[in-house]
Amino acid sequence: MKAAMLLSMFGAASFLFCANINADEWNQKLTLTFNNPVEIPGQVLPAGTYVFKVGVGDTSQDEDVVRVYDKAENHVYGVFLTIPDHRLTRSNKPVLEFEKGPAGSPEAIYAWFYPDDKTGHEFVYPKSQAMRLAKANDRPVAAMPDDATARADSMKGGHVTAVTPDGREVETVTVFGAGH
Repeated sequence: MKAAMLLSMFGAASFLFCANINADEWNQKLTLTFNNPVEIPGQVLPAGTYVFKVGVGDTSQDEDVVRVYDKAENHVYGVFLTIPDHRLTRSNKPVLEFEKGPAGSPEAIYAWFYPDDKTGHEFVYPKSQAMRLAKANDRPVAAMPDDATARADSMKGGHVTAVTPDGREVETVTVFGAGH
């Protein structure tokens, strides 16, 4: 089932196109173009080009924080908490995993992997959004309280749970930030 949700830039994803892979390793910068809207924690990005970067500001000092920018990097759509996700194989291209949304909703980005990395970034969704995704995909989704602030400094030490398809909250990890 996960294989059906796993879409890579060179796979069968007609709605996703990697416009630019001049990625920067130190902050794992990727420029991605989506032909359809995609869901990220707390919002839906319209079709368009976006830049994903790991870290706080201009450094990669916190590998659990991802920023999403517009194409020109003039506007920050959000600062998002992530937890590590692991793959068994490497890909020389970026890999994105998607969760289907409830009927009528766009697909949600579950996790993304920088080229040649087996460890990627699984988004932590607000609890209400995680519950919808867990139910639609019949698997747990990482969650944090709906009222959690998106400020990177408040995310360090934040408690992350997972929401199961039946709405139960189960323990997962505590996010420690850089150097854990």
